[in-house]
Amino acid sequence: MDLQDQLKNLFPDHVQQDNEPPKKKSDYWLQDAPIICKYEKRKGKPVTILEGYTGADSDFKKLAKDLKSYLSVGGSYKNNSIIIQGDYRDKIMDFLKDRGFSVKRVGG
Repeated sequence: MDLQDQLKNLFPDHVQQDNEPPKKKSDYWLQDAPIICKYEKRKGKPVTILEGYTGADSDFKKLAKDLKSYLSVGGSYKNNSIIIQGDYRDKIMDFLKDRGFSVKRVGG
């Protein structure tokens, strides 16, 4: 006897409701074109730059915040690009692919 049968025995008049909202695949707006992930050095320091996202600014800022907290690094959102301090291209690409984005690696 599994849990559902036990619950039916305890509460025979209860009607189970399936009103759960549909689960979203991602919290962000997904696009068809890939996000470009590239590596640069600025003032001698390595940075990873993400460009090409065409969603709303609020989604882009939320994505930047989630990336920075996931990697535990600093960064910023400027001129429709996310700048992450350090060379984290592989981790960023895995993070974005897990959330349903298509990502293109540019540069070395």
